[in-house]
Amino acid sequence: MAKLNSLVKMGTWKSVNRTIFILGICALLVSVATLSGSYSFRSLLVTNSFCDYVNPLNEGEARMNFEVVIRKIRQEMDELKNGTLKESSSSEILLRHSAFLADILGLIESMQALGPDVENATVDHPLVKLNHQSDEPADYFLIEEIRKYVRVKPNRLGKQNFMGANGTFTSIGHACFAMKEELEEYMDYDVGEICNDDWKLAQKLMVHGCDPLPRRRCLARAPRLYTQPFPINESIWKLPDDRNVRWSGYWCKNFTCLANNGTRKGFFKCADCFNLTHHEMPRWIQPTDLDPETNITADFLIPEVLKIKPGEVRIGLDFSVGTGTFAARMREFNVTIVSATINLGAPFNEMIALRGLVPLYLSINQRLPFFDNTLDLIHTTRFLDGWIDFVLLDFVLFDWDRVLRPGGLLWIDSFFCLKEDLEDYMEAFKVLRYRKHKWVVVPKRDKDDDREVFFSAVLEKPPRPF
Repeated sequence: MAKLNSLVKMGTWKSVNRTIFILGICALLVSVATLSGSYSFRSLLVTNSFCDYVNPLNEGEARMNFEVVIRKIRQEMDELKNGTLKESSSSEILLRHSAFLADILGLIESMQALGPDVENATVDHPLVKLNHQSDEPADYFLIEEIRKYVRVKPNRLGKQNFMGANGTFTSIGHACFAMKEELEEYMDYDVGEICNDDWKLAQKLMVHGCDPLPRRRCLARAPRLYTQPFPINESIWKLPDDRNVRWSGYWCKNFTCLANNGTRKGFFKCADCFNLTHHEMPRWIQPTDLDPETNITADFLIPEVLKIKPGEVRIGLDFSVGTGTFAARMREFNVTIVSATINLGAPFNEMIALRGLVPLYLSINQRLPFFDNTLDLIHTTRFLDGWIDFVLLDFVLFDWDRVLRPGGLLWIDSFFCLKEDLEDYMEAFKVLRYRKHKWVVVPKRDKDDDREVFFSAVLEKPPRPF
């Protein structure tokens, strides 16, 4: 019986190979026929005529050929599906065969949809030229998943969709090309299988400008023993279950280690963020870090900031390094805050989510994913500091201005820099011409070095009717 099954599999495999070979020859003949019908032999030798020739005489005939091939391949796929139900012993081979045919079908349909269409050629995306289609970005990479991701995805009906585009135009930034090896490693996976445990590689790409990352067709890894999160009335001020985080890539392997600050400066921007009871709970509610000489602090309290616009602050963004405590506190005042951060040496995004808050995995390189004039508040602390380049700061502030509504508040919380750079940074904030509600500069006394200062401000975006 085993020998008989082997013979059946061999026979099926031979028929599969024969079918694949025949379909490959058909696809090749159709491609050659399309080129020969659309362009003369001389036009293939002369570059200008090849690129500028727009109106092929035999376009209708070529399209008919494509339709015949597509119809036959669809029939073959239907027959394969019926065959898999009958012959369970060869199901794996048939499924692979079906997937192969699906790829051929997608490629041929793409060639058909990208052909010249005079009737529907009204307003096209600038990347889709009627006289020339370039796949140069895709051809730069070797990994097939990147090539498929970058290529234009034409609409199946060959017409413009409701958004006014005749295709979907996925893209990657120029930094992705500069990090070709890392990106190809990131996109090298088995379609439909579990993704590699490569979150650190992904974040490295993001931080170095390959942001946003391309989508992938693999299943994201999850913790092996994920448990039910704590109820919302407990999760805000309670350390989560360690089993709900993938700890690969971190020096600490549990939340207790993080709360004890045992990371050897691993997440130096927020060394005490996981100490919820002693460090985090008093923040923005009780005055802290008073300057002993002036009795002034750079920390503003949430109640006094909300009094500036009573009842008007409802939604906002916290662009900081932290575990979501600002969002947790604002929630107590019926304000919804989205916390944008990356995992700098610790699972900040997982921690924010396990507390029942909303994390936004976002680097400073990326344009904010909000529409213009929509947010009531933007708050930032421990991230936008004196390390930042002045030109980059300009781009960031103008993007924040874009998403803030007229009358919205920009809360700069404990921005620290060198004294000699303070005036330059303050000028960058003044360029926006915001109304000043709070503005304070105090010495930064957590070190012996007295060259650093804290700057905090609450600024209001003015209306701009013109």
